[in-house]
Amino acid sequence: MENTQVLKTVAVIVAHPDDETLWAGGTILRHPNWKCFIVCVCRGSDTDRAIRFKEMLKLVGAEGAMGDLDDGPEQNPLDSLDLEKTIQALLPPISYDLLITHHVTGEYTSHLRHEEVNKAVINLWHRGDLKSQELWTFAYNDSNKAHLPKAIKSAPIFWTLPPSIWQKKYSLITKTYGFEKDSWEAKASPRSEAFWQYKNPKAALESVEYYRNDITMSKFMIFKTLLPKHL
Repeated sequence: MENTQVLKTVAVIVAHPDDETLWAGGTILRHPNWKCFIVCVCRGSDTDRAIRFKEMLKLVGAEGAMGDLDDGPEQNPLDSLDLEKTIQALLPPISYDLLITHHVTGEYTSHLRHEEVNKAVINLWHRGDLKSQELWTFAYNDSNKAHLPKAIKSAPIFWTLPPSIWQKKYSLITKTYGFEKDSWEAKASPRSEAFWQYKNPKAALESVEYYRNDITMSKFMIFKTLLPKHL
């Protein structure tokens, strides 16, 4: 079992205020000796969410910052260089023990901003513009919307949250962030958390390419099945 008393300097980099709580809130809470800096790249001008994000930081004992990149309902792709520059501007320029961010496939089907943040963090780490000993990416799946996101038990890091930790996490979602108990966020809030673990940037970059190729092949196979049989 991991020693929760080990002091680590940790950067959590997410798309939206509440992503850090939904996918890693219990992990942050169960590591009180971590020195966490939490960045979200969107919603900085959303005064309601910004206030709630700052309150969350106080309650988990972390520092953090918000960006204000486009997060409109149309979800137009962000400029990758702008996203990388935003992350660099928001994060203190130090060497971290651990980076935590989204997975390239997102935590559910599907959210472009989650995927973009994953790729940006890995690119920055690979180039040496973000320095860290290792990277964790959220490990969740909803089986193409068949169920609420679930932590992947086969991931290298998986733990079921103690009831007291989960209650604090749930309170952050429902009270601090203000989501109703029948909201998707409250219902989805996982009682177990999981992460894919990468010890070097090359392995993380190869993972992005693997999933990108896998998604491309899956789309090709779907298209192929829709083609008329005589083609």
